Amino acid sequence: MVLNEINYFINGKKRKIKVQEVSVFSTGLMFRLNSPPLLFSLKKEKWFTITGIFCRPFKAIWLDEKMRATKIVDVKNWKIGISGRGKYLLEVPITTKK
Repeated sequence: MVLNEINYFINGKKRKIKVQEVSVFSTGLMFRLNSPPLLFSLKKEKWFTITGIFCRPFKAIWLDEKMRATKIVDVKNWKIGISGRGKYLLEVPITTKK
């Protein structure tokens, strides 16, 4: 598994994160117990919908072509019909500390 470091922006603040790039045909975090953040790339910016079925809670961050956040959602288990607009989607697992 190759992790790439990307930079993205939320409210003008630069963030850096290591991600695994995956195909848009991937199931994303679905059925994964442990996963690094996942980055999906589309050919162009557009609206698309994701689901939280069979997923642990995660943060979904839609990014435009300049890697600026356009929408951020905390996705809970069994949540469906979550839409956003972007060229990229970043799925970041939410870790719970015990």
